[in-house]
Formats: sequence, structure tokens, C-alpha cells
Amino acid sequence: MESVARGGTRWKRFAVVMVPSVAATAAIGVALSQGALAASFSVSGQQFKVTAKELKGKGFVQYGAMDVGKSGKHPVAVVGLDSAEITKLCQSVVVPVPLFGNVSMTLKAGGGGDPVEAKKLFIDADDLRANATFTNVDIGVSIDRTTKGPGPNPQDKPNKQYVPDSFAQQADEVLFTDVEQRAWATSAGTFKLSGLHMSVKKGKHECY
Repeated sequence: MESVARGGTRWKRFAVVMVPSVAATAAIGVALSQGALAASFSVSGQQFKVTAKELKGKGFVQYGAMDVGKSGKHPVAVVGLDSAEITKLCQSVVVPVPLFGNVSMTLKAGGGGDPVEAKKLFIDADDLRANATFTNVDIGVSIDRTTKGPGPNPQDKPNKQYVPDSFAQQADEVLFTDVEQRAWATSAGTFKLSGLHMSVKKGKHECY
């Protein structure tokens, strides 16, 4: 970001630098295909916000963990889903640019007839507000002995810590509506975004 500060506001350079990094952090890109995401990654020093009208998931698990990056360690609640369909997805991140101010990147998808589809989805969040309905839920299961979801994310073990045999909950299915979430990271085996629209604007333009 120092080159932006020295040379003034260079939108083309800003887009080239920021779009890949933010998309990787949020795991929302134009065409994330099977295996395209790195096996492990260190979280950035910034959080992002996500909203959704509805999220339907199959094979649900949730447990506590620690995301690690240069900015330090961040306690999170990890939600893992074997598969998910998401309606009216919005994801935003605000980047402070030296000598220029805030710049917001917003991604929206699944607002038309087809929802966003994800498989082996993991969301690392420290704040979540939603209405939730669980089907065949088990609360207080050992994270290492869960059977209804993907279990702890094996791809993140080098950069994420969780206590073996610690508390977890699981369910056959879950339905979240009116979701508002603040997260450090999201990863998925596949992420299909129908009707994707990305915008980059000066100022603070968050999903909520």
C-alpha cells in the first residue's frame, strides 16, 4: 500500500493489488474451483462483514478455535458445513488507504433465481446474529468425535489452533435467516456464485 500513498490515488493499481488479496481472505472470488484455495493460509489483519437473507446447510458442526496472523491470535467460532445454499449474499471489507481514506470492496451474489452454492464450507466468525433452526442437533459433542458435519477443518491446522476433545455441537441440517456476521476467514472446497457483482468505492460502504 505504500506505493499508493507515494504516487497518489491510482485506482488501476489499487484494483490490481486489492482484489486478489481481499477475495482470498473472504474466499469469495469469480470462480473458486475445487482445490483452488491454498491448503492453509494466515489470516489478514482485517475482518470483513457478511449478510445473507437465508443460509441452508447440511452436515453442520461448530466449535471454538484460534485464527493466527501477523496481527496476532483471534478467537473464533468455526461453523463447518458439508454443503450450503445461500440467498442474497453480501460481503464487504473496508481498507484504510494512507493519505486517501477508507475504500470499500463489496461482493454480492445469489440475489436472483439461483442461490450461492458451497461445499465443505468453513466460516471463522467472532460475531453472528441470525434466526436459527437446527435439525437433530447434538450439543456438547467432542470436536474430534463429530459425525454429522465435516469436523475440524484439516486445511487450517498449521494456522489455527483448537483444543483436542473440546466442546462442539452438530446437526443434520441448519437454517439461518437474516444473517449478520463478522468474520476473519472463510474457506470452501467449491464456491459457486450466481449473479456475482463486485464494486469498489471510496468511503465506508458495508453490508450492515
